Amino acid sequence: MKVLVGMSGGIDSAVTAHLLKQMGHEVSAVTMILGNSESSKIINPMGTNYCFAPNKDEEIAIVKELCRKMDIKHTVVDISSTFEETVLANFKNEYLNGRTPNPCVWCNVKVKFGAMVDAARAAGLEFDKFATGHYAKLMNENGRYFIRRAKDQKKDQSYFLYRVRQDQLANILFPLGDYTKDEIRVIDVAQGFHKKEQTESQDFYGGDYTDLLNVEEKAGNIVDRDGKVLGRHTGLFHYTIGQRKGLGISAPNPLYVVELDTNRNEVIVGEKDETYNTEVEAQQVAWSKYTELAGGYYKVKIRSTGMPVDAFVSSFKNEEGVDVIKAVFDPPIQAATEGQSLVVYEGDDIVVGGIISNTK
Repeated sequence: MKVLVGMSGGIDSAVTAHLLKQMGHEVSAVTMILGNSESSKIINPMGTNYCFAPNKDEEIAIVKELCRKMDIKHTVVDISSTFEETVLANFKNEYLNGRTPNPCVWCNVKVKFGAMVDAARAAGLEFDKFATGHYAKLMNENGRYFIRRAKDQKKDQSYFLYRVRQDQLANILFPLGDYTKDEIRVIDVAQGFHKKEQTESQDFYGGDYTDLLNVEEKAGNIVDRDGKVLGRHTGLFHYTIGQRKGLGISAPNPLYVVELDTNRNEVIVGEKDETYNTEVEAQQVAWSKYTELAGGYYKVKIRSTGMPVDAFVSSFKNEEGVDVIKAVFDPPIQAATEGQSLVVYEGDDIVVGGIISNTK
């Protein structure tokens, strides 16, 4: 089988290509460039070992050397404009409307498994499947594809993949789903791909996120629930729900961001007990294992970090006929944040997910 591997120059993608070759597949590789357009020049990262960086020459050279060692063909595709029109546009819009987005969720469905695959085919590459170094498992039951958590649950990346579409999943391979990160590192060093102490990027951008917004700061008040002014801020996009540090105000008890009011341009703060939520609703729903959901207890994640927690989850259509997922937590969870993703698991299988639209 012909398999195209998304290669970044890191450990995971290198070992992915190696494992596929060991299985007897005909392997080729593709690397995407995301920060090569005019508007990308505003960014000021602290490094280039990230998905979105202005100069990928060093990383591309590393990928080419890895491909030479494995004797596989390597192609570079520039999809900067698509990334900006989808992922960065959403990123900017969410932050400027007082929400906190997760760009990796959108990048996976729109870019990595979308535009990059399309660009590779347009460049003349022929392949049957597309593989990446994600730590996740791909399952197929009753005619539907869905994501299952990886063997290495500390490294598991299923949360970031819940939006990947059925037509995309039908042509994807995740060879690392049954390995731990430590096992992959052993293979990597044994093959001479990287040094034992090799580190990896953990995010899509290495600088301050506000670099990507390219807007003027807009000062406003920091207030409590009663409207009492406690301090000043220089822009709502500098804050996120649950934030404690960097508020620049003093109080008898620690204060946390509990709301961002875009209409009044105010950061609203409260004590720790005000950061907890019992109900979380999500829209822009992406069905995974099932296409409907009977109310019941499931495991739920409201952010990429941390383990799934128990919640009673149900689905319904709102007045506009839009699918909504509702999770009720007992005990409450802390700092559910609009713009982040609510992902529902049945055991280790993703059932459904959506973008958090309301919290109580």
